[in-house]
Amino acid sequence: MTIKTIQIYDTTLRDGTQGEGVSLSLEDKLQIAQRLDEIGVDYIEGGYPLSNEKDEQFFQRVQQLNLKHAKVCAFGMTRRRGVEAAADPGMLALHKSGAPVCTIVGKTWDFHVAEVLRVTLEENLQMIADSVGFLVQEGREVIYDAEHFFDGWKANPEYARQTIRSAAQAGATLVALCDTNGGSLPEEIAELTRAAGEAVAEFGATVGIHCHNDSELAVANSLAGVDAGAVQVQGTINGIGERCGNADLISVIANLALKKTGYEVLGGAELGHLTELSRFVYETANMNFRNGQPFVGRSAFAHKGGMHAHAVAKAASTYEHLDPALVGNQRRILISELSGRSNVKALSAEYDLPDDDVLMREILAEVVRLENEGFQFEAAKASFALLVQRCAGNYKSHFDCVKYHVEVAVQADGTVTNEATVKVAVGGDIRHEVAEGDGPVNALDAAIRKALSDTYPQLREMHLVDYKVRVVNSEAGTAARIRVFIDCKDEKDVWGTVGVSENIIEASWMALVDAIEYKLYKDEG
Repeated sequence: MTIKTIQIYDTTLRDGTQGEGVSLSLEDKLQIAQRLDEIGVDYIEGGYPLSNEKDEQFFQRVQQLNLKHAKVCAFGMTRRRGVEAAADPGMLALHKSGAPVCTIVGKTWDFHVAEVLRVTLEENLQMIADSVGFLVQEGREVIYDAEHFFDGWKANPEYARQTIRSAAQAGATLVALCDTNGGSLPEEIAELTRAAGEAVAEFGATVGIHCHNDSELAVANSLAGVDAGAVQVQGTINGIGERCGNADLISVIANLALKKTGYEVLGGAELGHLTELSRFVYETANMNFRNGQPFVGRSAFAHKGGMHAHAVAKAASTYEHLDPALVGNQRRILISELSGRSNVKALSAEYDLPDDDVLMREILAEVVRLENEGFQFEAAKASFALLVQRCAGNYKSHFDCVKYHVEVAVQADGTVTNEATVKVAVGGDIRHEVAEGDGPVNALDAAIRKALSDTYPQLREMHLVDYKVRVVNSEAGTAARIRVFIDCKDEKDVWGTVGVSENIIEASWMALVDAIEYKLYKDEG
């Protein structure tokens, strides 16, 4: 059987951030890009460099990541009407970004050409050709994003055909067919994808598929497009995006690799990190997990007592369509939560631990205990590393907390001051320091650094880059448990830690202490 390679094009960092409530910092975007590259994604769309300073900076910083596999794409629109491509600000921003791939979105639907762009149909064709041609001449690989392709083809098939042929003839290597309104059905996707592929074939171009999820069909439509000849699927991790979101690349990848035959994705790599990637993006975007998410959700392989649990204990395939370990997930038996030690065992090599079943059970039990209290370790690998070392008996703290105190005072003029006092034991010495900060956590951070920096000068290299707060059990109101995630970095690494408590200061302190301990632990090798 001939195996066909399907490219995975991720637009989490642009299209995903258009979703309501989704916001990513520059550091967030860089970390997600690194994870996408590690899992084998082919294209990473970083954003629109003309739209904001953060996206512009992303394209500068991403060049320092030394990505091993993925190509970085800059997104932009066709040149403006009446402006030459070489003088258009959008075209120049794409060129300046340094991205090796540029994705150009243009109008396919004659209705949009007339009512939105307000140009003639011929001018729109020229705008497409000029924009693609300019970037091709500048040595960039160009993907043409055919906006509203399916609706446009239904309204005026001949004009829609002309738009994608204009892009292909100008040098676009691939035309991405967009179901922008998300209202098409799989049979329509298949029929028009075949037609589009035939329309651009003579220019050596191929087609990809980009589906939105307004009819809950984005994944199904993407698979239909692949079966009809698309060689690339565009989407986002967890399907985040505007309105009802995009095709969920997690499900697309899993279906193509594990359910359908004749296709290869991610270079044929195993998908054991798929669940981890999904949860990392949720945590980085400060979003709640979707428990019922196929393949990677916490409930995807959960069984609640009775007949199901009994049957699964004898033969997992009775109520599971695949082995959850294939996607890095795990079976959960609700009531008495059972979970294999294989995931923990797989990590033992990373932490240089012995292959000891007793130790693996102890680590797993501690993870389960802490998760029941509200901890999550998918985006807090530093806290997990310390947990593993504690269970193995290899952990030795670099300092001990005697006490800490935070005071927030509001003056008569409304000025707010934050002061933290920290008393720690370092070896045989007691250090007692006071510091002010922009907030209580910043004050704590400053005070503990003052207490430790003489003994551990490498802490001056460590910087806090992100701080996130999540309510764990919102039904408890103001007495709810709070989960705090802290991301720190030094000259070499970025790491995440977690703390959980009913007291947000205590949760922050826990995460902050873990961040410092991990910095010292990793520097010791």
